[in-house]
Amino acid sequence: MLDIKRIREDYEGVKAAVEKRCKGDFGLSKVPELDAKRREILVKVEQMKNRQNTVSKEIPKLKKAGEDTSAIMAEMKELSAEIKELDAKLTEIEKKLKDTLLGIPNTPYKDVQTGEDDSDNLELRKFHEPRNFSFEPKAHWDIGTNLGILDFETGAKITGSRFTLYKDKGARLERSLYNFFLDTNTGVNGYTEFIPPFMANANSFLGTGQLPKFEEDMFKVDNGYYLIPTAEVPLTNIHANEILSYDVLPLNYTAYTPCFRSEAGSAGRDTRGLVRQHQFNKVEMVKICAPEESYNELEKLTANAEYLLQQLGLPYRVVRICTGDLGFTAAFKYDLEVWMPSYNRYVEISSCSNCEDFQARRAGIRFKRSKDSKTEYCHTLNGSGLAVGRALAAILENYQQEDGSVVVPEVLRPYMGVDVIT
Repeated sequence: MLDIKRIREDYEGVKAAVEKRCKGDFGLSKVPELDAKRREILVKVEQMKNRQNTVSKEIPKLKKAGEDTSAIMAEMKELSAEIKELDAKLTEIEKKLKDTLLGIPNTPYKDVQTGEDDSDNLELRKFHEPRNFSFEPKAHWDIGTNLGILDFETGAKITGSRFTLYKDKGARLERSLYNFFLDTNTGVNGYTEFIPPFMANANSFLGTGQLPKFEEDMFKVDNGYYLIPTAEVPLTNIHANEILSYDVLPLNYTAYTPCFRSEAGSAGRDTRGLVRQHQFNKVEMVKICAPEESYNELEKLTANAEYLLQQLGLPYRVVRICTGDLGFTAAFKYDLEVWMPSYNRYVEISSCSNCEDFQARRAGIRFKRSKDSKTEYCHTLNGSGLAVGRALAAILENYQQEDGSVVVPEVLRPYMGVDVIT
């Protein structure tokens, strides 16, 4: 959520930043009027309550002196009714203001290039060139089906479309990947591992920005809970409404979870195979840090995700996301895209975002530099480390052999117990 003080003091600057996203003002134009009305009522109510308190203290003295207090009592009764009416109006305006602020996306960082969509994203670097095949390569859904390790038909029978049944070495490869990701994140990269709940309440989703804007993209269950679309939600909310000590920052958290997304509005896009599923596995990385360190931490986070791809030997590239393709909560974002021969293009496998204080304001995540210093909002960052299903798909396609077998990347062989899937 954007800082109301910032909007109040630099409305034109915030407006220009929001409009760089190329999708209108998201209700920002309503904020100054609502804020002014709220402040006007607050001042009026405060004056009336001060009057009420002052007179209330005088009434007993007047009574003791034998004076008639009926007129003053009538005035206080009328004043109390006016205060009650204004308090109700204030509550209504504050709700409108909060709801409006919750619908406004984060403002892009100054270094984010202006653009309308992903065609304006900037490629920064590549690792490995795509492999030149001496045969016609197959798509991962055909490879997995032919090897008997991915069963899309049975997954659809059990649940519905975009659910997959992993079998035998397919299940082992999936498990090997997320164990490798977790072992590397905790061992090499120094993250603390968690197993969080796979459901969260509305407040948690509000804190990380999925609610209220993206409710249609989520699966809601009984009791007002939602299935998580990413472990970013529970990991970030570990410290919701807390004041942390500066000495513990930065915090580096990682978790494996299944993720659930309704993929509303994605009909016809990447519907075959593992790229766009309603349920998929992912290992997430989250950082909570002091504001001045967040962009250094973003580079570390991105390097951690890249290291995983490098260890797998998969061709990938890093792109810097433009304003028009920036996620709702992100001020700056890198995408890591892995090469997929079946698509003949790079496909996102990790997004590494700096949300600055946007999520921290919503979730109440603060810190103090010392015992006597004022509280400040933390900066939060998140990135996939990595999307497991997409990593498995990329391995099947990039390591496939002409005879239909798939070579297992060397770093996964201790987990798999085999060098080749046949």
